[in-house]
Amino acid sequence: MAGIGEFGLIGRVTARLSMGPTTVLGPGDDAAVVAAPDGRVVACTDVLVDGRHFRRDWGSARDVGHRAAAANLADVAAMGAVPTALLVALCMPADLEASWAEELADGLAAEAATVGASVVGGDMSSSPTLTIAVTALGDLGGRAPVVRSGARPGDVLALAGRIGYAAAGLTVLSRGFRTPRLLVEAYRRPNVPYPAGPQAAQLGATSMIDVSDGLLADLGHVARASGVAIDVRRDAFEVPRQMADAAQALGVDAYTWILAGGEDHALAATFPPTVALPPQWRPIGTVTDGVGVTVDGGAYDGPRGWDHFR
Repeated sequence: MAGIGEFGLIGRVTARLSMGPTTVLGPGDDAAVVAAPDGRVVACTDVLVDGRHFRRDWGSARDVGHRAAAANLADVAAMGAVPTALLVALCMPADLEASWAEELADGLAAEAATVGASVVGGDMSSSPTLTIAVTALGDLGGRAPVVRSGARPGDVLALAGRIGYAAAGLTVLSRGFRTPRLLVEAYRRPNVPYPAGPQAAQLGATSMIDVSDGLLADLGHVARASGVAIDVRRDAFEVPRQMADAAQALGVDAYTWILAGGEDHALAATFPPTVALPPQWRPIGTVTDGVGVTVDGGAYDGPRGWDHFR
């Protein structure tokens, strides 16, 4: 990085980016211009710190780019919106290879392209700790945002996407292994059901959340915001063979990964009982009067999710 300099790297990175249909003006000026046909902009931000959110020996720079983009794009989808653009701030040690930053940009752009979004700008700085901060923008397409506070007693709790896979992959990597490949790759590059977010909004979802910190922990946010109780059924989840084998080999309860693991970025939503759920959404529980989140009707004494400061 020290040999190329900030502006040299900016030139290299921006040359690798293509602009999607919502980008009116991309990198090169003081700010980008992104179309907002709805008249409202959904916005969120997330930060990844080397050694805390990722390790460079556990995946490629491109993998980290996919993960950084997914963490934000999933939040936009969880509001019922379609992602349109990403802004990326990158803080790097001066001895970092420039090729790593270029490959990171490739991963960010590739993940954004899966939903028709673009990386439209950002900032760079030197730092002793490699840090990636991403801001995502999205468009609601005329729909009302789906918030956490709308769940009502009698609603059906449903999930779109995989869950527990990334947490299992993290455990595998932290024990020094690189297989099962299915789990390790799930940690390196989340497979996010982005279209399910706007689909849920169209179906009349009453609340929705991106499962990033653990299913029970994130459902706790919904329960508190909505003033309801949520019960999750364990039998709603099928444990794939690779996960079951890894759990047995590592001495872990696979349901700990499923109920408390994050970073798959599945979407959890509540729907009125009259809604016919499409195959992408599978029922996993119910909303009732009360407070808190239970499992199979009772208290759950295992881990519930991730908290950065605990």
